[in-house]
Amino acid sequence: MNLSIKAAFFAAAVLVPAFAFAQSSEPLTREQVRAQLVQLEKAGYNPLADCPGECPEGLRRAEARVEQQQANANAAYGPALNGTVQSGK
Repeated sequence: MNLSIKAAFFAAAVLVPAFAFAQSSEPLTREQVRAQLVQLEKAGYNPLADCPGECPEGLRRAEARVEQQQANANAAYGPALNGTVQSGK
């Protein structure tokens, strides 16, 4: 019975990120779902951990960390410059 609970939790953990990131009109591929799960695990989320009642909170914390990391990566190069430059005057 313990194995079936862990298997059900793991299946739910794989599907939750798919729904959390399902903002595009295209369906996600298996590779995309796996990549998102790897990102969440690197951010501290453990889908196979015994959850004493804070499983959704742990997932939310990991998602927030991933979003922050993506925002930092996007801001690392600064904003897009759409102007013109004249030199030599």
